[in-house]
Formats: sequence, structure tokens, C-alpha cells
Amino acid sequence: MKKTEELLEKANSLPQAPGCYLMKDKNGRVIYVGKAKKLKSRVVTYFNQSAKGLKTDFMVGHVQDFDFIVTRSDAESFVLENNLIKEQTPKYNFRLRDDKSYPYVQVNWNEEFPRLEYVRRPKKGKGKELLGPYPTGSNISMIMRILTKSFGLRDCTLTEFRSRKTPCLLHQMKQCSAPCVGLRAKEDYEADISSAIGFFQGPIKARRTITKLQERMGQYAESEEYEMAGIIRDNVQLLEDFLEKSHDQKVENLQSDKNIDVWSYWNGKDEVDISIYMIRAGLLLGQKNFNFVKSELIEELEDEILQKIVQYYSDPEEMNPDILVLDFEEDKLEDVRPALLTYGEMKVVGLNKKYYPLIEMCRKHAEDTQRVRMANADSVYMGLHKLKDLLGLKERPRTLECYDVAIWQGQSPTASQIVFEEGKANKKKYRYYHLETRPEGNNDFAMMREVISRRLDNGDLPDVFVIDGGIAQVNTVCAVLREMNVELPVVGIAKSKDLTSGDLSATEVVRSEERLIIPGRSNPYILQKCPPLFKVIVSMRDEAHRFSRKLHHKAETKRTLSTWLDEVKGLGEEGKKKVLMQLSMTQDELKDFTVPDLVNYFGLKNVQAKALWDHLHKIESV
Repeated sequence: MKKTEELLEKANSLPQAPGCYLMKDKNGRVIYVGKAKKLKSRVVTYFNQSAKGLKTDFMVGHVQDFDFIVTRSDAESFVLENNLIKEQTPKYNFRLRDDKSYPYVQVNWNEEFPRLEYVRRPKKGKGKELLGPYPTGSNISMIMRILTKSFGLRDCTLTEFRSRKTPCLLHQMKQCSAPCVGLRAKEDYEADISSAIGFFQGPIKARRTITKLQERMGQYAESEEYEMAGIIRDNVQLLEDFLEKSHDQKVENLQSDKNIDVWSYWNGKDEVDISIYMIRAGLLLGQKNFNFVKSELIEELEDEILQKIVQYYSDPEEMNPDILVLDFEEDKLEDVRPALLTYGEMKVVGLNKKYYPLIEMCRKHAEDTQRVRMANADSVYMGLHKLKDLLGLKERPRTLECYDVAIWQGQSPTASQIVFEEGKANKKKYRYYHLETRPEGNNDFAMMREVISRRLDNGDLPDVFVIDGGIAQVNTVCAVLREMNVELPVVGIAKSKDLTSGDLSATEVVRSEERLIIPGRSNPYILQKCPPLFKVIVSMRDEAHRFSRKLHHKAETKRTLSTWLDEVKGLGEEGKKKVLMQLSMTQDELKDFTVPDLVNYFGLKNVQAKALWDHLHKIESV
């Protein structure tokens, strides 16, 4: 009996109940997770040749077995499917790649004189007020700085605040009211920070905040402090500009200070674009965009999008909006609504007359985003399909890993592993490698051999290895793969300089081309010929450079610093460890620190900080 027939027979034995199914490859690895209202009816379609479509051919061709889990309802299967995808990261489930955590404004009322804090991973707790989350690029950090300086709020850490004996430089510049040394009454300070917070609590309160600052500007002018009056005037103008840019008539008509997310999508010829509009306290602050290839969908489009919405709001560390508006008919939300509510209280509404103008605006944005991307040949999927053709692969590569080695004068060799999934960085899978220091010093080939050998031992390999280097480095990696009986495509990326003239003058241009080195191909592929592929591969190489240099610099800094820190009498092992864990500057830069600065920065005891300061200035005087 053929494998497909065996799987079809197994599928026919499944119950007609809601649940999830997990498709597995020959190694037992989960490559696809799906959900169904009726498990038997759904899973049978994968192995019934008359029912199966081309879009599932690649995935089903790799399936050797499957498991299933029965749930009590379809809503429960939404949640289970999302948890399984997060846990298993299956190859054929597309995911909205969104690694950035969102910024919040936090006020900790447990502190005597709280401040406006910009945080990305807030820790919820009693007495902590959170405002947001805000979209990346919404300039919230700039607004916080303006409000902090304009109202003279504290801007230092709690450690600095408690250790301060005299007012700091910010107080002299009239940007802080110095509550640390008792120059500001607690009641007055609380009134000011409440006014500052009001700017984030809707347009009406934001206008009140601006009015307060205008009154303060008038007071400075009356007391002939014209410089301060001018600074407040400029700050007010910046706040006014922010409100004007964030204002939209469609949002204002809602007359709501709630946080609202609006989702819509555009179903194009080859790709689907999803747009999310983010409204915070009545202000339209930004949007996010995602896109994917239609032909590779395994489920129906609307079901795929709804599953991704559940995925998007399932992070327990993020605050969800008060209202979630979705571009779907209400009957489509029957099962997804209770699934979303398991991740937090929020009102979920579909196509609704009240929110329809926002949905239309969001849908148009998705359409325009796709049109511009296609017109400029800027689709990452076009680039990955080109790579598939160049390497003669049967399917588009989804996961690429890039490697770069960093070494300086034969010391502290390191390597970086960069992972891109669907053309975007997945920083959770980045890895550092501390390499063996060799007697001969720089030996790129030996170090690359070490990195790849160690990587192969870890399993769960990518679809393509990308190596920063030419044909020699690529051949080194290919040799390691052959020795370990691993079949995996390898490409290299290297620059070439093409002189346009044999007699080049100082003003003539040297054109540098990025080349893709492909084993078995006589001539490298010029990446500039395919801008989408150029963007993916060059971005990986540059990210690998950045990441490996970062570790190399850190390792080399610790190696050299460890030597002179051993000479600091009175620092001790505990103090040395604290310095090494946080130090990212040179000895010359450290000399500018006072003893209290060293205490605050490194968390040292006074006697340890004094020993370090004495040693630094003894070196300086020699």
C-alpha cells in the first residue's frame, strides 16, 4: 500500500469533531498545523487526489504521518492551533513576522515622585499606569521628552534620584524642578505629571495639557524669563504639530478615547496585503503592514487571516486594544471572537456602520501598499522565487541562514548566525559562536569549517546557507556538508570592483557589484539584476556583519579589560565582574566618571568605585 493510501485510510478513521491536526515529515518534525470543525472531512482532503489542489502538493509530498487533537469547540481549536504553531514553528504555516515589541508610556505611582518612562516590555503591577501600546515610528519618545522638560519632571533613574545630594545640570537648565533635593512640593509635582499624562489620554485632555503649558509660557514672559518662554513656545508648537498630524476626521467622528485596532486586507492577483490601523486615545498614530503569497495558502484566505489575527493578539506581555474592528461579516467572527477573548478583554466587531469609514480607509491602504510594491518590483517573494530558480529547487526557500566570521589580529574570533524567514529577520533565532583561537591567527576557512560543523550538529536546518565570502568559502562549506552527508544548497555573497577605465583618474567612479556565488555555475549571478533578491541577500550579509562585530568587540573588550582590571587593587572579584558585565567604553572614557558616577553606573560599593577611580587616574598621570 502506498504511503498516501495509508494516510487516507488513517484520515477516514478520524472523528467528525472539532480539533487540530499536525502533519509530520520523515524525521517526525511537524511541518504544518491546521484546525477543522470536522477533523475527518478536512484531513481526508489532503490525501484524496480528486480533492487535493496544487497549493498543497509540496506540503503533502513531505507528509509521512499526522497526529490530531480533539477540542470541545471550534473556538477552542483556534487557540490550540495558535499555541501549536508557536511551539512547533511549522515550515508551511505562514506567520506574521512582527518581532518588535511596542512602546508604552509608564508611570509608577508607587514612587514618591514618578516619571514618564518609555518601556517596551512593561511589568504590570499595582500602582503602575500604562498608556499605549503605540506604533513604532509614532514619535511617542519625542513627545515624552518634550513633556518631561516642559513640566520639569524627574528624568533620572530611581538609584540616581535617591543618591542625589545636590541639584543636577538639568535643574540649572530649568528642565527639572529637582524634587530629589526637596525643591518641589509633592502636591505641585503630582499636578504637573497628571497634566503631562493627559496628553496621552485623548484629544480633549491633550488640549488641556497644551493650555497648561501656554499658561506657564505666559508666566515666564511676565517674569521676563524670555528664553524659557521661547522654549515652552517651541515645545507647544511641536505638540500642536503632533496632534494635527494624528488627527483624522473619520477617527474624530467616533467621539471615543478608546484604543482601537482596525484590520483590513487586499486580495491581489498574486499576493495578499494586510493593513492594521492603530488608533490610540482618539488619535490615528500609525499602521502596520504584512503580505504573503496567495498560491501558497493551504486554508481558505479568510480562515488564514482570522488565524493570524488570533496569533497577533496572543502575546500575554502586550496590552490589547479596547476595540478590535475587523473587515469581516459578523457571522465569520462567531468562533474567532471567543478565541480572542481568551487573550484579554476587548470588544470585537465586524463590518459595522459606525466603523465602516475606518475599514474603507484601512482597505485602501492595503491596496495602495500592494500596488506600489508591485510597481517597484519590491516583493520579497519575487526575490525568493528567483533564488529558487537559480538553485534549481522544487519549492521556494522559506528559511535562510547567513554566517560571518569576525577576528582582529588573530584574537577573539567570533561568528554570527543570522536567520531570515520569509525574507525577514527572526532575531530570536540569531546565534553567536565563540571560535577557537588558532596559532596561525586569521584562518577564515578553518573558522568557517568550525562554525558550520557545530551548526549541523544542532539539526533543524534551513533551506539555504548564505556565506559571506567567495567561491573558496562556499567550497569549504560544501565540503563540510558532504563529509556529514547533508544535502543543502549553499550560496556566497561577495563584492567585485569593475573599473570602467584602464587608466582610472581620481575623480572616476569605481563600481562595486554584489555577486551571488553559486556552486557549479561558471559565472556569479549579479544581484542587481533582481532588486528583491538583492535586498534580501544584502540585508542578511549586512546584519551578519553587524551582529558578529558586536560580539567580537564585546569579547575583545572584555579580554583586554580583564588584564588591567586585575591590576586594580581593592576592586575584588565581585567588583570586577560587575564592571565586565556592563562596560562598553574605553579607559579614556572611564576617566571622565566621578566616583559617584562609577557607583551608579556599575552598582559598585563606594570603596570599589574609589579604587577603580584611583587606578584610572594613576594611569593617566604616568
